[in-house]
Amino acid sequence: MTERQNPGPAPTVWLKTLSPDELPEGRVKQVTCARRTVCMTHFRGKYAALDNRCPHQGGPLGEGSIEKGWLRCPWHGWDFDPLTGDSPGGHDDGVETFPVEVRDDGVYVGFPEEAAHVRTSSDAMVETMVAWGVKHVFGMVGHSNLGFADAMRRREAAGDLRFYGIRHEGAASFAASAYGKLTGRPAGCFSIAGPGATNLLTGLWDAHVDRAPVLALTGQVPSQLIGRGAFQEVDLAAAFGGVAVYTGVAMAHTNYPELVNLACKNAILKGGVSHLVFPDDVQVESSSAAPGTPIGRLPEREVAPPEAALTDALDRLRAAKRPAIIVGHGARFAMPDVLALAETLRCPVLTTFKGKGLVADNHPLGCGVLGRSGTPIASWFMNEADLLVVFGASFSNHTGISSYKPTIQIDYDPMSLARFHPVTVPVWGEIGVTVRLMQTLLGDTQAVDQTAEVAERWAIWRAEKDRRLHERSDQGVGSPAVFRALTRAVPADAIMAVDVGNNTYSFGRYFECERQAILMSGYLGSIGFGYPAAMGAWAATQEDDPRFKGRKVIAVTGDGGFGQYLGEVTTAVKYGMNITHVLLNNSELGKISKEQRAGDWDVWQTSLKNPSFAAYAELCGAKGIRVDDDAQLDAALAEAIHYDGPSLVEIVTDALLI
Repeated sequence: MTERQNPGPAPTVWLKTLSPDELPEGRVKQVTCARRTVCMTHFRGKYAALDNRCPHQGGPLGEGSIEKGWLRCPWHGWDFDPLTGDSPGGHDDGVETFPVEVRDDGVYVGFPEEAAHVRTSSDAMVETMVAWGVKHVFGMVGHSNLGFADAMRRREAAGDLRFYGIRHEGAASFAASAYGKLTGRPAGCFSIAGPGATNLLTGLWDAHVDRAPVLALTGQVPSQLIGRGAFQEVDLAAAFGGVAVYTGVAMAHTNYPELVNLACKNAILKGGVSHLVFPDDVQVESSSAAPGTPIGRLPEREVAPPEAALTDALDRLRAAKRPAIIVGHGARFAMPDVLALAETLRCPVLTTFKGKGLVADNHPLGCGVLGRSGTPIASWFMNEADLLVVFGASFSNHTGISSYKPTIQIDYDPMSLARFHPVTVPVWGEIGVTVRLMQTLLGDTQAVDQTAEVAERWAIWRAEKDRRLHERSDQGVGSPAVFRALTRAVPADAIMAVDVGNNTYSFGRYFECERQAILMSGYLGSIGFGYPAAMGAWAATQEDDPRFKGRKVIAVTGDGGFGQYLGEVTTAVKYGMNITHVLLNNSELGKISKEQRAGDWDVWQTSLKNPSFAAYAELCGAKGIRVDDDAQLDAALAEAIHYDGPSLVEIVTDALLI
């Protein structure tokens, strides 16, 4: 009997594949040794090792069976000799075999020494991502992205990149979106073709509407099958057309580094989603291209405003007696300068909901959140103002910035200026540059000192919160008590990811910020954002960036939102993510049932059947604590926050006490 041997030099590496008597006579088994999978057979008293891939469709021969003396492929029924790998009838489509030795301790197979890695298109693309500062990728490895995944594996082994394998691709895109909102830099989210890619879309829309830089990395069917209705084929360029500011498709002999250069540049400068598509076959194409870099590709972004607009704004600011400053999420990187201007004017600072925490609630001029999720303090000062100075806000109807007040609006994006209605002075410029110029050139003003009024309004609101704190229910803990305790417990510099629902409204009203950074699904308002966003925030805390390194991460969700991504607790456990999750469980979609009541609808199909979330966390390997009385809050929150690893505090709440 002649065995089909590997060409070239004799094998030099012998690896144990089977223990003695592990494989019965007449049976087959697939075994992975190092990076090679073989089909082991035991037939007529002999062992053999065959390449596990059928030469026709790649079927796993080790999952087949020996029938009537032939090894049958489980995918399409082709036969091979179980010892030699030969095809019946003398055809030349046999299977490669490897030499076998039966030793006292088991069966060994001889493999050729592994050849040196040949650099691929995926290597060129991943190295370019790293050069542009992409440090984290969240996603799922699958059959149509394996070449790109292997390139990321090499960069992770070199310490240049971290990959987090999630349980649902939607969690990957939410995590990447939150990372972009927090840092201003893109992270990646990674999927296969077809359903994996479409699962990314909700989180990518969140990034798109909130102007967060993200790289969406999707596999695709082999290039020769594109457009032919292949298994899991989706026209990804079309599917992502509305959400992506840039889409690049890697095809054979593409300039691979330049695709990634353009993707990163678009994501950073436009603040949005860049999408890269790589067909299965192209991912492993050899490439000697040097990685791209951002050197010489990014302009200076601190653009000063036009002189005429700045002069008009300053004239109105000097004449105002009761100006009020409103800051949105777009001002998050310029807050020291904004607060310096506010202190010069001694005027109140209000935030949009997405801007919560940009000014501390204990700052003498801080007035909390404006709008539906806000405080009566912010609303009062907006109503009393004779001029609104708005930095980096979107004028969402949820926020309710007055359209009839004289308004100066400053934004880097010209399309955001006067988006919904005319404003008195639209100022196009980078916020930090503009506010510093305003501070330098302002001179004398007629503004009155509103500091004492801010303190007075806070006293009124805190007295009201105290009264609400004592409202009791046998259905669970009230939101005022939850967020009073959370205000006491959360570290001043924590990063907090907040979901959508009643929990969010209550957080906006009752939680008092110090220096915490707040992340939320702003314009999209997508339920389910909170926990995956905390994973994205945690990734940022693992870097050397002093803005985020070592900070505590808190997720605040309701039971409805968390139910969408329950499986990601296992992701947090797998990677040791030190996330404290505060879960408000009222066993219903409380925000929706509230809307049904307010709209004279019947309350219908908003109840939820929940497990014990604390017990679920324990089953996943996290710390779980359940609270059903406000007297337990402080101890439970302290224990969870100080736990080294993922923890969850499940608080049974009353949907009506918000």
